[in-house]
Amino acid sequence: MRLLNDYLRERFGCKVYKIALSAKVTCPNRDGTLGTRGCIFCSEGGSGDFAADASLSIPDQLREARARIAHKNPGGKYIAYFQSFTGTYAPLPYLREIFSQAMEPDDIAALSVGTRPDCLGEEVIALLSELNERKPVWVELGLQTIHERTASYIRRGYPLEVYDRAVRDLKAAGLTVIVHVILGLPGETRQDMEETVSYVCASGIDGIKLQLLHVLKGTDLEKEYALGRVPVMTLEEYADLLADLTVLIPEDVVVHRLTGDGPKSLLIAPAWSGDKKRVLNTIRKRLDLS
Repeated sequence: MRLLNDYLRERFGCKVYKIALSAKVTCPNRDGTLGTRGCIFCSEGGSGDFAADASLSIPDQLREARARIAHKNPGGKYIAYFQSFTGTYAPLPYLREIFSQAMEPDDIAALSVGTRPDCLGEEVIALLSELNERKPVWVELGLQTIHERTASYIRRGYPLEVYDRAVRDLKAAGLTVIVHVILGLPGETRQDMEETVSYVCASGIDGIKLQLLHVLKGTDLEKEYALGRVPVMTLEEYADLLADLTVLIPEDVVVHRLTGDGPKSLLIAPAWSGDKKRVLNTIRKRLDLS
């Protein structure tokens, strides 16, 4: 298994940290185009609860974020990551401006943009491809699952064929593609999750994020959880699941994440996921990671 930290050191020759930025955009699942309540698991922060203050300019967001973690990364580089909401859901001139600002500093090694597969028109992909000539550009797609019944339940808002087309178009444009998968979605079996990971890894992607399902305050998933419709795994069950799934990931697909932690102020379940040190130690031990 090829982990992100190892890949980054190989590629850039130093420690690299991600800086989560806010693009001040929304999402078609929130502005009424597809819906108004977002995906069932998505917080009011648009899954960017750790992102920088959206009221700041992009240069100021970068400066503030650097200042917070500079002691961890002396002389290192950063990835400018547009994390919250849908990072390509805005007019092209605006996207060009904010992406260019984020890439400009010398210590920014790459640009990463989180988005939806249905928000990648030809002009957007052409812009990302153009920027990729300056510095590496990564596109992170929120797929979560390949199973249409689950996609409908979580209100994802697009069919699997849209994902397939987006990956083909992005790869044809020379871009790096990373896919988000949520583990533990209601109604999904271990086989369902294995099928999603296998499908994604065979679709031509460069990286994968395995994300534990979190129940967060203020989401529709919270209501489902209160009604007993959202079972959650124990830490040991989750670590065992990862052991089964990671063997399905080929060496040429970089594993960007093995879990994830929701903000403690919003986290409802599973409670154990709030103990990040314990979670990571358990996973490392179960997967025999040094």
